[in-house]
Amino acid sequence: MSLRRLDIAHFRNLDAVRLQPCAGINLIIGDNGAGKTSILEAISVLSTGRSFRATRTPAIINFEQEAYTLFAEVFNALAEHQQIVPVGISRNRQSEQQIRVAGQQARSASQLAELLPVQVINSDSFQLLEGSPKVRRQFVDWGVFHVEHQFFNIWQSSQKALKQRNKLLKYGKMHGSEQLDIWDEALSRYADQVDRLRADYIAMLVPEFESTLAELAFSGEVSLSYYRGWDKHTACLDVLRQNREKDWALGFTQSGPHRADLRIRVNKLPAVDVLSRGQQKLVVCALLLAQGRLMQKLTGKQSIYLVDDLPAELDSEHRNYLCQVLETMQCQVFITSVEADALTDCWSASTPMTMFHVKHGQLDHTPGSDTSR
Repeated sequence: MSLRRLDIAHFRNLDAVRLQPCAGINLIIGDNGAGKTSILEAISVLSTGRSFRATRTPAIINFEQEAYTLFAEVFNALAEHQQIVPVGISRNRQSEQQIRVAGQQARSASQLAELLPVQVINSDSFQLLEGSPKVRRQFVDWGVFHVEHQFFNIWQSSQKALKQRNKLLKYGKMHGSEQLDIWDEALSRYADQVDRLRADYIAMLVPEFESTLAELAFSGEVSLSYYRGWDKHTACLDVLRQNREKDWALGFTQSGPHRADLRIRVNKLPAVDVLSRGQQKLVVCALLLAQGRLMQKLTGKQSIYLVDDLPAELDSEHRNYLCQVLETMQCQVFITSVEADALTDCWSASTPMTMFHVKHGQLDHTPGSDTSR
């Protein structure tokens, strides 16, 4: 998958911008506050329907405008005739959203994610190490979603069963345990399926992660282990029944797939407590790159990588290693930087590269910046 055209209107400080990126490396250069990250954010919104920088829609819409509009032409290399799929999304200040794919109203944002898989490497990516288990669950579920077609429906069913069980625990105590038996059985049934798909995925991801980390010249060993959200020696249904009294008292379900986690450790200690900031960035990059590689191996589908301020926290040596891995993946990459010199020499002569300059929300595609060097 790759973008052949990107139109951004009234998004952040970008009033009307059009990009025609190359299928390889796209460098977006500009001063702080020029709008570089807003371009990456717009691409991410086209993939997920939501921003990675803001939870409130008005913060994203250009000042004095009523709505933002994003449009892209997505090249689908896996389609029978390698088709171009038009994708558009608009959202107004009342958070009313319209999503269109190939001229039709989209069923849900998951349709965007399936068509346009995007990985973001930015300062928020450190949350994979620093953040709550929810962040790492979302990372795992993103990967499973893209390699197992059945996963999304099963996951949705597990979420529905969990919601109903929690509602009963909080408000339905007068109804006794008979209804709870029904939701215990439903939740445990879907929990087992979600757990199996997640565990199988992590088993495939680990060797990909280890080899990618080695290519980034990381010194040391980092282990990944999967915790499914309840005792590994006990069936989910048994755990739900055993914890029922405590769940009644608390008003929510303590154990289940919603408590799963990916544990990232160095010498049995949380990686975030041991590694330097630069080492943490290498681990995070290795996780996201490995996920893209695994998806490509299993499905043939390529992820688009959005890398905000690539030079940050990385010395020139490890910066070069990261660029080399991105090159070998032969996927489309968008990278921002304040200084062009920090990135232009990181690529081999045969790598397609386009450079865009952003200044005060305006885009300058410098003539001659397309390169097959």
